[in-house]
Parts: sequence; structure tokens; C-alpha cells
Amino acid sequence: MRADSSRPDRWHVTFRTFASLSLANAGGAVLVFVYLTMLAPEYGDEPRTTNLGLSVATFVAYWLVILPIGYVAGRRLLWSATCWLDEHRPPTEEERRDTLRTPWRFLGLVLAFWLGAPVVFGSLNLVVLGNPWSIVVRNTIGTLLGALTTGALTFLLVERALRPVVALALHGTPPPGTRALGIRPRLIVSWALGSGIPFVAIAMTVSHTHGADVRLAVAFLACAGMVGGGLVLFAAADSVSTPLEHLRGAVRQVEQGDLEVEVTVDDGGEVGRLQAGFNAMVTGLRERQQLRDLFGRYVGVDVARQALLQTGLGGEQRVASALFVDLVGSTGLAERRPPSEVVRTLNAMFDAVVDVVGKEGGWVNKFEGDGALCVFGAPVAQADHAARALRAARQLRRCLVALRVEHPSLDAGIGVSSGTVVAGNVGAEARYEYTVIGDPVNEAARLTELAKQRPGRVLAAEGAVHLAGEEAQCWVSVGSFELRGRAVPTRAYEPRSS
Repeated sequence: MRADSSRPDRWHVTFRTFASLSLANAGGAVLVFVYLTMLAPEYGDEPRTTNLGLSVATFVAYWLVILPIGYVAGRRLLWSATCWLDEHRPPTEEERRDTLRTPWRFLGLVLAFWLGAPVVFGSLNLVVLGNPWSIVVRNTIGTLLGALTTGALTFLLVERALRPVVALALHGTPPPGTRALGIRPRLIVSWALGSGIPFVAIAMTVSHTHGADVRLAVAFLACAGMVGGGLVLFAAADSVSTPLEHLRGAVRQVEQGDLEVEVTVDDGGEVGRLQAGFNAMVTGLRERQQLRDLFGRYVGVDVARQALLQTGLGGEQRVASALFVDLVGSTGLAERRPPSEVVRTLNAMFDAVVDVVGKEGGWVNKFEGDGALCVFGAPVAQADHAARALRAARQLRRCLVALRVEHPSLDAGIGVSSGTVVAGNVGAEARYEYTVIGDPVNEAARLTELAKQRPGRVLAAEGAVHLAGEEAQCWVSVGSFELRGRAVPTRAYEPRSS
């Protein structure tokens, strides 16, 4: 949610909304009143009685009554939909819908007040002034046309006044797309306000005047203006709305994860630039996704996710387990076998490492020549990291034995150790990597060297077995060993024979 300094003030929004409403309705009411009372021509030979003073007094009295009512009703409607503004919190889903419905509710409010005018002035003409029904019908139709014009203008003005509130209500949330006018209906409403209703008024005016030729000509022009203008505007609206509908569909595909979508750039103006911009954006997203996928393959999905959340050098202490695997006799293998066979053997071993370690929720930290360092418990914490590492070691040994059918020279030692490590980004500011450092890593590497000399090829430190829970039952002690670079003997375990 935005900072409080950017939140619109409810009093300011209320003032803008009612200022727009007042101007639209007062202007529309005055225009309709002046036309129907002073400028509308006589209907043939039917007499019309006028009393300008009484009509003006009735007009003023009517609006003096409904304006306070409209203000109270409108403010209650507006404030009920924006109460969350003063509470400095995001709106609930229901409050968000109420905010988006507000222009429609104001439209209904304005139309309700306008519909009272034909009743008041119809009674004035019939009862007080004694005018015929034709005058009442004409005034009613004229008032309804004014109500439609003013109501549509009210909707557009209220929607504009509430844009800061709507922007805040929709912050971080896609618009539902069902509460606002689309481009096509918006343009058609604009045409109706500017051309359609005035043409209807012209046709009505000349339909009861003298002079058949003039009536026919003006009526024809009015109809031609309405039909032609409507067709032209519909075509213009369609030329904008159709590409935008395609864009909206493409955006929906991107939201669903399809980054291969592309829209056709078929316009040389602003819409075309929007289409081209969308294609450029999707290309950038696709390249970023490819880089993220490649990055994840290099460092692992969990490390890639960690890198997106935290950048820069530094680390933290973790209790984790390290599994080290190293090819037996790699130097001799490289001397006796062609390079292509050596690479195939290493890739077969690394495929097995990645598969087994991944199934146990571990992370292959790095491939080091003919060996690999795998970590359990970092970067994602795991309470059973030791059990996972020991199970992976046993399963990996079985996989490597099975692979010797196809790769007879494939043999590897495996070492496992658990304890406190430092996990984090190590290197320089210009280039660093996520890794683990600590005694368990060194101990696992030394156990791997020792494991190469034993038939089972797998050894685990006592600390890992003690942390393994039920998995410890699958391991048996084989004694204590002096490991290179370590002052204290290490008690080692190997898998129990099944």
C-alpha cells in the first residue's frame, strides 16, 4: 500500500465529486428549462399558455428541494464507499467493489432526481396553465433527453474525480473489468452526448413546425447525422477496442505463464506503439525467465530463490549436513581412457548425484573436477538434514554400483558429516557465490578419501549418525580414524549390511 502522504483526502475527493455534479446538473437543468420554456416552437395550431415567472419559481423551488437531499444522499453514498481512506488501511474486497460501483450509483441518484421534474412540470402545465397533453409529452421527452445527457456526463465526471481513490483501491490488485465502461461504450456515450441527443432534439423540434420541405430536409439531415456519426464512431471505437482486447487476451496468457505469446503490430499510431511495447516487454520477460532457469541450473533452485531475496556478501550459522562424493582413481582413468569416455563416466555419476540428492531435498553446492559437494539444511532449513544426507549416501552408493554395468570404471567414495557451518555469499562484490564453510565440510571430504579405501565406499561421522533419528539404525560403527588435518580422531560409521 502506498505511503500515507500519497493517500487522497476524503474531503478533497468529496469536494471534487460534488463540484463536478453541481456543474453538470445545474448546466443541464438550465439548458433544458430555457429551451422548453422560452425557445421551443409552437406545435402546429395548438395554443400554449406560458407564465415565465411561475415557471422560474417552480424551477428554483424544485432544485432548492432536491439539492440538499442530493448532497446528503450523495455524501452518504460516497463516504460509505471510502470509509477505509480515513482508517488508513487497504479496502476489503466488498469495500473495493463499493468504490468501483460509486459512479454507477451516482448515475442512478441523478436519474432519480431528474425523473421527478416531468411530474412537477407536467402537473404545472396541465393543472395550473391548462396546456394540452402534447405540451406535456414534448416537455417530458425533452427532460428525459436532458436526464440521459446529464446522467452520462455525471458518470464520466464522477469516475474522473474518483480516480485517485480507485487507484489506491486497486493498488496491487488487477481491476475486475466489470464495473467500468470499456473504450467502445465510452466512445459511443461520448458520441451520444455530443451528437446523438442534439440530433434527436433537432428532429423533434422541426417535426411539428410549419413548412413541410424544411421539416423533411432537417429531419433527413438529423437522421443522417445520427446514423452516419454513429457508424463512423463505432468504426473508430472498434479500431481501438479490438487491438486492446487482443492485448488483454495476450496479457492474460502472460499471467498464466505463457511467454511465447506475441501480438501483431497492425497500427502505426499509439496503439501500434503499445502493441510493440507489449512484445518488447514479453521478450524481456522471456529472456529473464531463461536467465533465471539457467541460473537455477547452475546454482540450484533454492539458491537462486535465495539470491533473488538477498544480495551482497555475508552469511549465517546453520546446523547442516555435508555429503561429499569423489571418483576413485580419476587420474589413472584420465590416463587410460579417452576424454570422451571420461566425460561420459563423470556425467553419469553427476546425474546420479543430482537425482538422488534432489529426491532427498538436498542441494548440490558445486562440482569440483571429479567430485561434488552436497548440502542438506541450507539454504533451506531442514530439521532432519542428517537423516536425509545419510539416506542419500546409501541410495547413491546403490545407484553407482548399478551404473558400473554400463560404466565399468565408475567407482566413488562418499563421506557424510553434520555440524555447524557458515552458509552465505562468499567472494567479492563484483562476483560471489552461495556456499557453506565449516568443519563438517572438511570432515566429509576427509571421510571420502578414507571411504575410497574401504569395500563399502561410504563413511559417515558419528555426529551425523547421532542426529539421524531412525536412520541411525541403518549404520554401524567401524572404529575411530585419524583423518588428515584433524587433531582429534573421528569415529566413523558405514551402512549396515542388509
